[in-house]
Amino acid sequence: MDDVIEGKLAWTEVDLLQINDASAYPLRSALEEFGIQVNLRPIGQSRHILTALGGDRPVAPYVIVSCHGEDGRILLPELGGSIARAQPFNNSMGPEQIRKHLRIPGSIVISTGCETGRAPLAQAFLNAGARGYFAPSDAPDGHDAFLAALILFYELTSGHALQDAVERVQGYNTELSMWEFWTH
Repeated sequence: MDDVIEGKLAWTEVDLLQINDASAYPLRSALEEFGIQVNLRPIGQSRHILTALGGDRPVAPYVIVSCHGEDGRILLPELGGSIARAQPFNNSMGPEQIRKHLRIPGSIVISTGCETGRAPLAQAFLNAGARGYFAPSDAPDGHDAFLAALILFYELTSGHALQDAVERVQGYNTELSMWEFWTH
């Protein structure tokens, strides 16, 4: 944060993947208020995920996957016809798709989707190069996923270490205690 006070435009950078989750837009505004450069990546198909995280361009130090999830998978928009046939995968992204298609060296990945805090999905992100993965193991109520991401980055902006920030999120209340963190 001292860098921002001294005139830098941002203290870090986030790639924010918006996958059918409108909370990505207020989250972007809040993160920018914290002095974070946010690269909003609207995702309408799996090819967009590959463009954002497939290794053809540098990935930000933090990646937020603002999404819905189910049973350890990230849900994708439903596509049909020729568009669906042109995709490397459809309907959801699980461990096998992540291992095969994503390259995210050194990033911390945060998923807001229900039930995306499962060990197989976390391990797939770590295998794809992530330095850490943070997500809810169950289904957060209402705005809890938004709040978890907000608290995490508030703590990081305040100068706390990543592990300390994670622990502050998990200790905030019983709803946020479901958030799991994996690292190498």
